[in-house]
Amino acid sequence: MEMRLEVVVVPVSDVDRAKDFYVGLGWRLDADFVADDGLRVIQLTPPGSPCSVIFGSEVNTATPGSTEGLHLIVDDIEAARADLVGRGVEVSEIFHDVGGVFHH
Repeated sequence: MEMRLEVVVVPVSDVDRAKDFYVGLGWRLDADFVADDGLRVIQLTPPGSPCSVIFGSEVNTATPGSTEGLHLIVDDIEAARADLVGRGVEVSEIFHDVGGVFHH
């Protein structure tokens, strides 16, 4: 089964500082989003990379600077989940995020 790493989520304590740092390294700014509840996320992609990184405050429960949750892209989500569960991997239930921002 083919899996592609699409997005890595990294919580940070200072979104503007992270944005300035990575844009300064030449990363492409793909999104800068503020939700109604004040959550702010930025998404950047390193030069030449098919995988982007989402930085934000309170994007998940992990400690700022660490990672929790990888976004894998598959052709058949039900089959991919069943395969992972069959291998003993702890995987969340499948869900659909209509708004497109499920990081909080």
